[in-house]
Amino acid sequence: MKKILLAIGGMSCSACSNGLEKYLHKQKGIQNASVNLVMANALIEYDETILDQEKIEKFVQEAGFESLGLYEEKGEKKREKAERRTFWIFTVLAIVFLYVSMGHMVGLPIFSLLNPHHNPVVYTWFLFIFTLVFLWYGKDILSSGWKNLIHKAPNMDTLVMIGVISSMAYSLYSMVKILQGDMSFLHLLYFESAAIVLYFIKLGRRIDGMSKDKTKEAIQQLVQITPNHATKKEDGKEKIVTIDEIQKGDILVCKPGDKLAVDGEILVGSAHIDESFITGESKPAKKSVGEKVIAGSINYDGYLEYKAERIGKESTISEIVRLVVEATNTKAPIARVADKVSGYFVPAVMGIAVLTFLFYLIFGKDFATALSTFVTILVVACPCSLGLATPLAIVVSEGICAKNGILVKKSEVLENAQKTTAVVFDKTGTLTYGTLKIANICNQSNRSDNELIQLVGSLEKQSSHPIGRGFTSYLDEHQIPLLEVQEMQELSGMGIRGVVAGKTVWVGNAKILAEAGVPKGEDSKEAELRQKGDSIVYVVEEKEVLAIIGVNDKIREDAKTVVEKLKQRKIQTIMLTGDNEETAKKIAEMVGIDQVIADVLPQEKAEQIRKLKQTGQFVLMCGDGINDSPALASCDIGVSVGNGTDIAMDSAEVILTQNNLERIENLIHISHKTIRNIKQNLFWAFFYNALMIPVAMGVLSPIGVTINPMIASLAMVFSSLTVIGNALRLRGVLKR
Repeated sequence: MKKILLAIGGMSCSACSNGLEKYLHKQKGIQNASVNLVMANALIEYDETILDQEKIEKFVQEAGFESLGLYEEKGEKKREKAERRTFWIFTVLAIVFLYVSMGHMVGLPIFSLLNPHHNPVVYTWFLFIFTLVFLWYGKDILSSGWKNLIHKAPNMDTLVMIGVISSMAYSLYSMVKILQGDMSFLHLLYFESAAIVLYFIKLGRRIDGMSKDKTKEAIQQLVQITPNHATKKEDGKEKIVTIDEIQKGDILVCKPGDKLAVDGEILVGSAHIDESFITGESKPAKKSVGEKVIAGSINYDGYLEYKAERIGKESTISEIVRLVVEATNTKAPIARVADKVSGYFVPAVMGIAVLTFLFYLIFGKDFATALSTFVTILVVACPCSLGLATPLAIVVSEGICAKNGILVKKSEVLENAQKTTAVVFDKTGTLTYGTLKIANICNQSNRSDNELIQLVGSLEKQSSHPIGRGFTSYLDEHQIPLLEVQEMQELSGMGIRGVVAGKTVWVGNAKILAEAGVPKGEDSKEAELRQKGDSIVYVVEEKEVLAIIGVNDKIREDAKTVVEKLKQRKIQTIMLTGDNEETAKKIAEMVGIDQVIADVLPQEKAEQIRKLKQTGQFVLMCGDGINDSPALASCDIGVSVGNGTDIAMDSAEVILTQNNLERIENLIHISHKTIRNIKQNLFWAFFYNALMIPVAMGVLSPIGVTINPMIASLAMVFSSLTVIGNALRLRGVLKR
């Protein structure tokens, strides 16, 4: 299966995105399709042995929409500029049209040539020609409405299309009568209704588009982090190339003040690199030969030559952008409810409009009044605001999350995070920084401390566990050479095993003793280390305990703050760790965590999460994204504070790219506000339609309250503006 992200033109409401989704799902070879109204794109998973991009784009066109090719994050500025120019031209034409068609009714001066009382035929032809121009301007609306009607998936465009065609048909009949000399039909021309309704629909979409563009700012900012050009070194010479020209393996040069163009590995030089946009660390990190660098990072003070490794869409930034964009294409459950309602709403409105039209005719109203009421109902009920209510709020919130280092992979997280009743933290690398240091060595052998560290560090060099970094960094700092290790084996949840100089060596926690065949006894020195909050590392060689080493880690500065904020929300906090219980409780006490579950293996962590869920808890877990993968996959929401470069393989649904634990509480807060905002939007959308449809039907006409199609289309615009304005309020959600 292959995925493709297409830019889609011509969508205006949730019925549009719904209709396109349904049509795509019917096509052979398409496994899944998710259409995003706000981002104006479609994420399609398909069988590449059956379909290709050209065939998929043809399906989009058949459904009544326009495929604009592959979705490009940087946008198409030229197309946007042309659309803006066209809109302003038609704004001027709409003002002229309204002046000529209705100016005489309110006593405005009209040229004699275009005055209906002096030159009715010229006036009629003028309205007809101008209407044809507006029909061309709104041809995408009419085409979409017609095709969706054929595919039995009527949408907002279908309502407008039927209304416009009805007005146009009756106006043409009246025009023929006028040309035959019957001037009584001058008052029965509805050309301006057909034209101006289309203009107001375009106006509404223009406003929607401007609002939607604002929600994409975080994504655009991410895209703009990487430079457009780079310096490539080839045959000893430097030349400037575009990003697209860079190939894997190319040698690139980055000078002080420049940005790194792609992800890669340093071959020559060293420098302080600012990676704050990924790590959140404001202090530049020193990078030297052999270390990895990320595209978009700023080189502060050194000359670097680095080898291109991850380019284009494989780069860290592109991966983040892809995940953010794909997240907006996943639908929260509440959005699916709104889509389902929209699917029934449009046919229901059509039925109400037809019944009202027939009712008027049966009870003696003239055809013109019945037709005007029919068109007004169709236009006023267009579910623009209903279609925007959920997706706009979700995209605004996802933009805020991305901007604040919270990478949400699925939009349903924004709906579910507010349900959280328990937050589970891993200890090492999550509540602590994961930069462990050797604190105490209880040497029980005839070797020196340095020889012991050399032995342990040589094994740990091949391990990915955070504890190993304390030993390997010690070897690096003291320039101690590595020993040769054979038969290296990682023992999940216990430690590591290897053969050094022909002897088997075990390094790990208390569980490693049983694995090595050594009985576990009481040791006063061990108890003393635990009292200090040290994690215990046993070193065993051929069933002899060589040493008990205490390593400790620095607690994150924001750990205590986030625990306090979660408690204020009445959310239970739990530490889940493979470390010994005494050390874990010491750390938990320091940060204020309620409950400790210690001495658990990685697979046992997942079982503990399941037990919590069985008690009715909605569990959010925060871990390092690698060692905690089983547990992160088992909880309701998995949050990773792992390295930003690992996001592509991360099992969590949320990644804190800036490694700031306070973002967990931020996520829950954003979720609360988002769901509240969506409910408000849905209320106003339904309230508007519930209020306006009876008015359009003429229920209030006995007290003199009536509207016509043009007023109805303008009211529809204001309805959308209400929802847009409310959704955009979310942009200040973290300003507390």
